[in-house]
Amino acid sequence: MENRKKVAFYTLGCKLNFSETSTIARNFQDEGFDRVDFEEVADIYVINTCSVTENADKQFKQVVKKAMKLNEKAFVAAVGCYAQLKPEELAAVDGVDLVLGATEKFKITDYINDLSKNDFGEVHSCEISEADFYVGSYSIGDRTRAFLKVQDGCDYKCTYCTIPLARGISRSDALENVLKNAYEISQQGIKEIVLTGVNIGDYGKGEFGNKKHEHTFLDLVKALDEVQGIDRLRISSIEPNLLKNETIEFVSKSRTFVPHFHIPLQSGSNDILKLMKRRYQREVYSERVHKIREVMPHACIGVDVIVGFPGETDGHFLETYHFLNELNISYLHVFTYSERDNTEAATMEGVVPANVRAKRSKMLRGLSVKKRRAFYESQVGTNRTVLFESENKEGYIHGFTENYVKVKTPWNPELVNTLQEINLTRIDEDGSVRMEFMEVEV
Repeated sequence: MENRKKVAFYTLGCKLNFSETSTIARNFQDEGFDRVDFEEVADIYVINTCSVTENADKQFKQVVKKAMKLNEKAFVAAVGCYAQLKPEELAAVDGVDLVLGATEKFKITDYINDLSKNDFGEVHSCEISEADFYVGSYSIGDRTRAFLKVQDGCDYKCTYCTIPLARGISRSDALENVLKNAYEISQQGIKEIVLTGVNIGDYGKGEFGNKKHEHTFLDLVKALDEVQGIDRLRISSIEPNLLKNETIEFVSKSRTFVPHFHIPLQSGSNDILKLMKRRYQREVYSERVHKIREVMPHACIGVDVIVGFPGETDGHFLETYHFLNELNISYLHVFTYSERDNTEAATMEGVVPANVRAKRSKMLRGLSVKKRRAFYESQVGTNRTVLFESENKEGYIHGFTENYVKVKTPWNPELVNTLQEINLTRIDEDGSVRMEFMEVEV
């Protein structure tokens, strides 16, 4: 009997990467490989890389080192955004045997003819202009919720961003295929689906290989709301200029879409937004937040913000700080600006010193703690529905309500992947919320 080869995966970066790793893993399993955890000894280790994180190179090297420690004879492949942007750099890392770019990663099993170690990593990377076709993806089996990819690439020209260079032009999955994938996920007993992509509000562009919008993001949302077997749908990050009032109003009355929005701001200064080449001003952002609060007062609103962008003075930063402090939002994801090769911002004047960037980041992270606490306090005493996750953390099981409040209760394995009606009672020392069951159905 033939000895089946073992393959393990490690994902760096975003929800989109997780959805694609899961799809690549299923391709391996279809080819007769056994998937194992990355902590185990495997014949092949596949690392899905990210170009957004500041220490992408350092993180990648650490993961390769970990794989080599588990099995020094293992075949190591790098795929993903960083593999597209810096293929030769990754190929030179000790232990790496194969580097695949944006279009090649979904055909990885075609490139693995034998598992012999290479002295230098073999590179197969396309020109990014060739990344003009769509490959659908979704994750199942990795987490309680599934990530469903609906869109890829970006046509925006934000001056700090490498994603268009790593993923190519904006293109969308066919609506029919998205619905088919959503149905397949629902049949796996998964209770929540998170929509993901690079710029999901641009959904519909490139749906059938052309730049015309066959469908809009609102069309997508309405169609998904009709898919049977899905309890929850969550919209991941969406640009403020593409989050229309009609979509917000639909979500407020939806059967399955939850009251949670994550909307990138990046700066609360119009001067800096202009330097970033963002497609809105802060007034538009404020309007979106007010609209959400008008129709969903209990909604959770997350914000991405970048500090230390070239040209950001103390005055610009304080504009951002005060804008966010006065805005009725729920939490922040704070990114310290870091230079990226081949981006316009990397050559701009007015470089902010590293210590100033760190100080501003610390201030906004402190504001985020304050905002999240205030949001959680506003939810204490309310009745919500929680989806419990699968991990036992120090004797507790955690989960998230529909509006993204993190709750905890003593560990009970029968609660895993169940939806429970609860009452939020008090905020614990670790920042999560304690709860009481209203009715238990396990």
